[in-house]
Amino acid sequence: MSQQGLTPELIDVRERLRGFINDVVVPAEPELDEDRRGARMQELKARAKREGLWALGHPTEIGGQGVPFMPFVYMNEIIGRSQFGQVAVGSVSMQDSIMLDLYASPEQRERWLKPLVAGDIYPSVGLTEPEVAGSDPTLMQTRAVLDGDEWVINGHKWFTSGANLAAFTTVFCKTDPDHQSKHRQFSSIIVPTDTPGYEVVRVVPTMGSTRGSHCEIRLNDVRVPKTNLLGPRGDGFVIAQRRLGPGRIFHCMRWLGQAQRAFELMCNRANTRFAHGSLLAEKGEIQRYVAESAAEIQAARLMTIDAARVIDEGGDARVQIALIKFWGARMLHNVVDRAIQVHGALGVTADTPLEKMYREARYARIYDGPDEVHRMTVARRLLRDPVGGTPWS
Repeated sequence: MSQQGLTPELIDVRERLRGFINDVVVPAEPELDEDRRGARMQELKARAKREGLWALGHPTEIGGQGVPFMPFVYMNEIIGRSQFGQVAVGSVSMQDSIMLDLYASPEQRERWLKPLVAGDIYPSVGLTEPEVAGSDPTLMQTRAVLDGDEWVINGHKWFTSGANLAAFTTVFCKTDPDHQSKHRQFSSIIVPTDTPGYEVVRVVPTMGSTRGSHCEIRLNDVRVPKTNLLGPRGDGFVIAQRRLGPGRIFHCMRWLGQAQRAFELMCNRANTRFAHGSLLAEKGEIQRYVAESAAEIQAARLMTIDAARVIDEGGDARVQIALIKFWGARMLHNVVDRAIQVHGALGVTADTPLEKMYREARYARIYDGPDEVHRMTVARRLLRDPVGGTPWS
């Protein structure tokens, strides 16, 4: 398969990255499960920096390695093989760094962007609210009102991932409730997490775990300077979409890394487990699992790379991104589910990474827009123009 933009130098970087993830990060996973921000992770981050694998996709002018978008898309599949890969190589800040690089003022860049890229601080984003449907962000109720030179923010958010560890939250809130366009009523404001009135209510347990650090927060008369506005007032939705679009590509490539790892585990198990007179690999049903998984992984890979190509060429990739979001999430769930089935009882224990992968696969069908919304987006566009509206026309 042709891999657009991968020069011999970048192929070398990708192979070194593969070795780092497979041979260094994956074996460290049991320790990282106990403390994902502790001394072991700090060692991995320092090693990634020494080996030139840190912040690969970040622009050089903000402290990254400057790997172009398309090659970095391919690298994300490797990073995704471990749930700790993003943190270990600094790509966990990619979406927020893109957002700040596009919209931050010089002061904001100095205070937040530089340490973010360096891995010295972590970000969080406040979009979803428990009282209203997260799939319709125009329903957000969090308000920000100007009082002199300060924004006063009141609201209730949850699934503000990593807020308990973050230095700041980019809060999306209603600043212009009387604007005739509901999409121009919202802005984004940077809120340091140590600001009085910023409260982490709890880390929300999800699928039996709090390790994802999905936080519920309250903002009670939080006051931040007027200059903490990120980008133009009323551009909250524009900023959110500029953050989410490339991020969905990266999500889908990381899902491919997880699916590929689950696929390899499934094949290894099938080739070594003996039952009912033969290896599992010799049984037709298991062969079907392998063939269908391979087909779904490759279909998702090609669709994701094509969506990335459209973005890279400056095109409108909304249909392609919506397609890969719901197809990729379903693919991940299917492949991990089959891998668990082939492992039998072992597959639902913590003795393999599959049970954690399965939880993450279930999240994938909800975060960054539920499958139903992405299917609706695609269907509406194609129903209006079933020929010209297709991404392959």
